[in-house]
Amino acid sequence: MDKEKDRDRHSDPGIGRIFQDQTKYTPEKLGGHTLDWENMPEPYKEYAGPLALVPLLKPEFSVKEDLWTLLNRRRSRREYTTSRVLKPGALSTLLWATQGFAARYGDTYFRTAPSAGGLYPVETYLNVRAVESIPPGIYHFRPQNFDLELLKEGNHARELTEAALHQAIALSAQVTFIWSAVLARSKWKYRERAYRYIYLDAGHIAQNLYLAGEALGLGVCGVGAFFDDQVNGIVGLDGVEETVIYLATVGIRQAAEREEG
Repeated sequence: MDKEKDRDRHSDPGIGRIFQDQTKYTPEKLGGHTLDWENMPEPYKEYAGPLALVPLLKPEFSVKEDLWTLLNRRRSRREYTTSRVLKPGALSTLLWATQGFAARYGDTYFRTAPSAGGLYPVETYLNVRAVESIPPGIYHFRPQNFDLELLKEGNHARELTEAALHQAIALSAQVTFIWSAVLARSKWKYRERAYRYIYLDAGHIAQNLYLAGEALGLGVCGVGAFFDDQVNGIVGLDGVEETVIYLATVGIRQAAEREEG
């Protein structure tokens, strides 16, 4: 019976094992691929007709705690107070920590989080619910300009909550980060292997958000369970060329809170 079960598993491996197998590197797969520099995708996304542009304040670097303390304290925090608003300087710091420019070498800009091949396929969107001086809405972050493009007015926290399998943290968070992937940016170089790198990139970015949030005394919780097409619809993405891959809530912590790993 055990042999039959093992045979069944191999005859119907499931999409996860197929993905892992077909994106493996082998000497045969790597041969013959050259980069088409004339058709390299644009590194930045900008909207032709945003409702408004919102400049961001300079990031705040006043926190004195060392990295080891922050790593030891890092938690997924789900309890937020809903009556207070996030300071715009704190939001600027979070955005810089996740995808801000940290250095320049010629025409190349290095960001705070690593990216395979320096291609940076991940785009950042925000649902702003309660940030001082920034009206509620769906925004797109432009790291090259360090500002926000307003795409949709209004508070979309309830829609996001429903799309995130009714996880209430999306309803109470002051801001929800919504990360998408522009697939062509990474596939231009890495082909099918790009999908692995895109998810790794998102993980690097999210950990930076966790640590920056901890440094600012804010609660952060990553959200991987959501109805993809519903969130794509909220942001206005086609779900094919660009698709949502990860969410994270950011909120002002309550005095007593439940912590998770």
